[in-house]
Amino acid sequence: MEPKKKFFFSKVYHLLFKEKFNKKLVFNFPEKVSRLDLIKRAITKNNYQAYLEIGCDDDKIFNSINIKKIGVDPFSGGNFRGTSDEFFLQNKNKFDCIFIDGLHIYEQVKKDILNSIDCLSANGIIILHDCLPQTISAQAVPRYRYLWNGDVWKAVVEARTWNQVNTVTVLVDQGVSIIKKNKNTDVLKIEIQNFKKLKFEDFYNNHKKYMRIVNYDDLEEYI
Repeated sequence: MEPKKKFFFSKVYHLLFKEKFNKKLVFNFPEKVSRLDLIKRAITKNNYQAYLEIGCDDDKIFNSINIKKIGVDPFSGGNFRGTSDEFFLQNKNKFDCIFIDGLHIYEQVKKDILNSIDCLSANGIIILHDCLPQTISAQAVPRYRYLWNGDVWKAVVEARTWNQVNTVTVLVDQGVSIIKKNKNTDVLKIEIQNFKKLKFEDFYNNHKKYMRIVNYDDLEEYI
């Protein structure tokens, strides 16, 4: 099905059956700071030697990384042609820096996070893109618009409840979350069992608490 038709039917589905919420968040992302700046800053500070990227698309980020690297994408870019699930099933390597920017739906992002934790070096870092949607349509699943974050944020909220990792979200470039294998110093307490059922209204009202948002200028202690 053509993207326009697919988006049309998905939009109708959301209008008829899914959450209705019209309020909009405004995140003042710095114009001159990107996810690539954050990735390079972490690599340089920690002298990282091995990089993994999940979701490479046009290789804009992947080609800018100058250490040993693997890029995973089922369609284009990188140097491993396949899904992230297929990659992790055969992977035997450890990585210092893992950038997750693949399929932007909660279930897959959670799997990518857990698989990344398993192959992350002791002082390594996981970085995720598109974690701060500003509207309900920007995070709607199934997708019905071209500019889209998906519901990555739900997987980040769940990670915030885990004791074995420390998670923050940096206020840059549509929201960039950082996960490190340190003791969680700010465990999120939330009364929910199925994080997929979180609503955008929940995110709107609790995003600072849910995501543990920090400014780029305060990044040093988290990388």
